[in-house]
Amino acid sequence: MKKKILVTSALPYVNNVPHLGTMVCILSADVYTRFLRLNPEIESCSVLGTDEHGTTTETIAKELGMTPQEAVDHFFKIHKEVYEWFNCDFDCFGRTTSPENIEITQNIFTRLKENGFIKENEIEQFYDQEAKKFLSDRFIEGTCPHCKYEEARGDQCESCGKLLNPTELTNPKSKLSGSKPIIKKTKHLFIQLDKLQPKLEQFVEKRANYWSDNALTTTNAWLKEGLRERAITRDLKWGIPVPEKGYEDKVFYVWFDAPIGYIAITKANRKDWKEWWHNPENVKLVQFMGKDNTPFHTILFPASLIGSKDNYTLLDTISVNEYMNYENLKFSKSRGIGVFGDNAKETGIPADAWRYYIIMNRPETADTRFMWKDFQEKINHELVGNIGNLVNRTLTFIKKFCDGKIKEIKKPLIYEEEIKEIINSYEQIELKKAIKTIMNLSKKGNQYFQENEPWKLIKENPQRAHNTLAVLINLIKDLSILLQPIMPLTSEAIKKQLNATYEFNLESLNTKIENHKIGEPDVLFKKLEEKQVTEFQEKYSGKQQKTEEKNKISEKTLSSIDLRLAKIIAVEKHPEADKLYIEKLDCGNGEERTIVSGLVGHYTEEELIGKNIILVYNLKPAKLRGILSQGMLLASSQGKKVGLLEIPDGKPGDKITFNGIEMKTAKEISIEEFFSITIQSKENGIFAEDKELQTNKKIKVDKNLIGKIK
Repeated sequence: MKKKILVTSALPYVNNVPHLGTMVCILSADVYTRFLRLNPEIESCSVLGTDEHGTTTETIAKELGMTPQEAVDHFFKIHKEVYEWFNCDFDCFGRTTSPENIEITQNIFTRLKENGFIKENEIEQFYDQEAKKFLSDRFIEGTCPHCKYEEARGDQCESCGKLLNPTELTNPKSKLSGSKPIIKKTKHLFIQLDKLQPKLEQFVEKRANYWSDNALTTTNAWLKEGLRERAITRDLKWGIPVPEKGYEDKVFYVWFDAPIGYIAITKANRKDWKEWWHNPENVKLVQFMGKDNTPFHTILFPASLIGSKDNYTLLDTISVNEYMNYENLKFSKSRGIGVFGDNAKETGIPADAWRYYIIMNRPETADTRFMWKDFQEKINHELVGNIGNLVNRTLTFIKKFCDGKIKEIKKPLIYEEEIKEIINSYEQIELKKAIKTIMNLSKKGNQYFQENEPWKLIKENPQRAHNTLAVLINLIKDLSILLQPIMPLTSEAIKKQLNATYEFNLESLNTKIENHKIGEPDVLFKKLEEKQVTEFQEKYSGKQQKTEEKNKISEKTLSSIDLRLAKIIAVEKHPEADKLYIEKLDCGNGEERTIVSGLVGHYTEEELIGKNIILVYNLKPAKLRGILSQGMLLASSQGKKVGLLEIPDGKPGDKITFNGIEMKTAKEISIEEFFSITIQSKENGIFAEDKELQTNKKIKVDKNLIGKIK
């Protein structure tokens, strides 16, 4: 009977496009599964899908103006396309919104309840009085009680990794309204982890040798602290319904149903799903994930399966990676920072190069960074200069000097130890070590080529030259097999160039290619040029996005400014300030206002009377030396000179806008809000960023001053 290994990768949220950091555990699971397929004695089944329930989905749907279902449908398609482009080949791919997941989640809950591990508690929960809604965990932010991180979520602190109850946060605020929520009582269902702790401790102890150190450290810290009851229901509409009377307005907590999604996705794809998920004696479950997901997979998910008493296959081996960040920043799609799945495709750099770099840079024990310069270095010196060079120079030489033919091997190159080390590294999920050893073996091949100098041997000792080339062809064949889990398309390309019929499995490492005619040599990888790297660094640094955001912010700010023509009808000096005037304005429709301006020394009182100026009409009134100023007039400054913005032919009350942007709100704005944008007079007009000040009459800058408007 074949050994069965079930492989899962953490299910990513479908609230955005996956980035390179997201791809780490997904690619790791794919690489490991592809390695398992090289072994004819192993039957593997790999599972991936999208996590589609919970607050995150409701939030992004609201932002996009979609229903939650429309939002997850939209992002599911994007995720699927990204994984396919990266050549991820999972046996089962699906979604947590499937009917199968509803069925299995509700069944596991029912079994937990029947076995005495579910308890109803009345708890105090945050309630948003403005939104008139109980707040689920992720709709609350506040200060973590453990590490004092100020943007901790209500369910978990992203800084220290601690799981939280929302009421533990200090300085909490609602993400719906921004207001401080109150606490109200409500009922929820809890899984009694404390009652399951003895079984969980036995489960962990039995598997400790197969877990990565970071996974074991996190899990043991939880157990040492003592497990507590944890709510598995939430006050949301988007999620799996709770089959319990009185809970019609609640759904299951996303981290209760999401891991169960592995089982449901398998069921949706395979009729023999029970042979994988209800067969703990014969199936080894291997799971890949980022460090923030650890306790959900080593505590909550196993607890649910153990408590159901339905003989589920439990986690055997877990590989937890740290974070991969972008350059010196964090990935942010909203700010245009980092390389996301759709970006990787648009660069024109092949998927195998990305796969290679991510695995070579895999954050197995510490955080790593994607660096464009490092990426360029690895493509040019490792892919092009090492493996690409070995394949191309060997095949090109054979094609040119040997009529494309190799003969039998008389004296082999011994590299059995390297192959054992590579296979062992794959088996131990030391993927970074595996690829490094493969590249060292390729380097050994290049050295062998150089030391044997076939360009000389072909004339001086043809038999030895043919042996050298046959040895190299077989080394290249073995490298293509060992590389296949990480760079599948490259391996296929090598096989095609070799014109060989071997299978991609470990048994083929023991076969030889002899007395054989090769195919057509071709370049495996192209160099990444300096110019390209500079362009990519600029493009994905967030600078372009910042410019776009700046324009958006400007437009938003401009739409909040109410500018109107007003006529100065009276002027007097401020009794308490030597440089201030008090002006009375006609604002149209019989309205008069008083403002205070600093025009003393620039204009006489007589010069000001009768001028049609531009007034910031909805500026919040402020007292200036005891006089209430109900707005502000606009003027251009150049050095020490000041010139008013005037509309000589206009009439009081006329509206002035920037590029016709209508004012969207009648609320007052602060002086800080007004000066958050830069307005300048230029030779061809008056502009806020790229938006021109416009009215149906000509705007004049007195004294023809070009400069900042204030």
